[in-house]
Amino acid sequence: MANPTRAGDGAPGGTSGGTQDGTPGGVPGGAPGSTPGGAPNRAMNTFSPADEEKFRGVRRMKLTATGLLLLVAVVYVLAKWAGNSGAGAWAGYVAAAAEAGMVGALADWFAVTALFRRPLGLPIPHTAIIPTKKDQLGVSLGEFVGENFLSQDVVRQRLSSVGIGSRLGTWLADPEHADRVTAELATALRGALAVLRDSDVQAVVGEAINRRADAQEIAPGMGKMLEKVVADGGHRRIVDLVCVRAHDWLVLHDEQVMDAVQGGAPGWTPRFVDKKVGERVYKELLRFVTEMRDMPTHPARGALDRFLGDFASDLQSDTDTRARVENLKREILGRGEVQDLIASVWSSVRQMIVAAAEDERSELRLRVRASLLSLGARMAGDARLQAKVDGWVEGAAVYVVTTYRDEITSLITDTVAGWDAEHTSKKIEAHIGRDLQFIRINGTVVGALAGLLIYTVSHALGG
Repeated sequence: MANPTRAGDGAPGGTSGGTQDGTPGGVPGGAPGSTPGGAPNRAMNTFSPADEEKFRGVRRMKLTATGLLLLVAVVYVLAKWAGNSGAGAWAGYVAAAAEAGMVGALADWFAVTALFRRPLGLPIPHTAIIPTKKDQLGVSLGEFVGENFLSQDVVRQRLSSVGIGSRLGTWLADPEHADRVTAELATALRGALAVLRDSDVQAVVGEAINRRADAQEIAPGMGKMLEKVVADGGHRRIVDLVCVRAHDWLVLHDEQVMDAVQGGAPGWTPRFVDKKVGERVYKELLRFVTEMRDMPTHPARGALDRFLGDFASDLQSDTDTRARVENLKREILGRGEVQDLIASVWSSVRQMIVAAAEDERSELRLRVRASLLSLGARMAGDARLQAKVDGWVEGAAVYVVTTYRDEITSLITDTVAGWDAEHTSKKIEAHIGRDLQFIRINGTVVGALAGLLIYTVSHALGG
């Protein structure tokens, strides 16, 4: 008997070795035991201690089955000798049973051995099925999984019976689970923000703002807003504030105003005339601002109301005004100061989010936790929401299996194709070989009983 740790010599109870084409086990053209991508498929190309223990059990069962074959062979020889020596009719019955038992044992030995290797090393057709048909078996397995496990009806039926919405709701309603999900979301958020580069985000945000601004004209919206402000009198507080500030400034800077007026006078006018004109202009300006401040019905206020109303109308309907506003908008957005403002805003927002995600007592995490608990409670008790969640999950799963079914089945096919033929055969034999040896034992026993029955019926009919 050959070394039992190799994949055998083809003898009854033994194990065989090597592939059937004389090449080392593995993928043609690649390293032994490598996948089509070149990475070693360690799961099927190595033997774990558990696999070794199972294979020792297989060897013990092989010895038992082979020992039973040798036993019936000895019984057959002794029965034949006894019959030739005149021991009586019983020897014929025993010999017939033993002979049929040997036939059954040999036939089942051949069938079991042919799965893993060529019996006795002979090139008999349709033997060494697993090593030689491994790739075809992988294709068939992939097709079987795709047709029977990755079909739309099977996925929907299985998921609908699980009740994902109800289970997920019950799970999320547990405060401990909500805390765990909140922590995981915070970790994911921090990781995402750490991976993102500020320059990339700023470029995306700036581009989005510019694209949005270019796509939408702002003048009509500004006109409608200004029109509503004027109609509601909302601008009057600003006018009041400007008048108050202007009056106070004139009171504090009277000399500066008069000097400015005198400085603009012609050079040929006398100085006292310039001074009188400056004082007069200052007094009239102060009187005008004071009256405008104290009189809500001042004509200047009415003129300002009419001006703002006309401007609001022009913003909505006048082509030239709208064009000027658009040009001004583009100039403002194109300025470096505005882009720097966008960059600084993103940096501040990112720091704020990271700090909130790290702080377990931050408002962000507390709100997320409360939302998860509320969602879990609703999902646990709301049948309509459960149905929606189940529908979303089923739709997503169906989309995945129908769209990527070929990729999923090719994973099975390619994985099987990357298995080393010798190790695959040995590993499969380690897992199912013990049960297969019972087939040999059963074949011996059933063959003996069938032979005994046939011999008995033949003698009965012949007698």
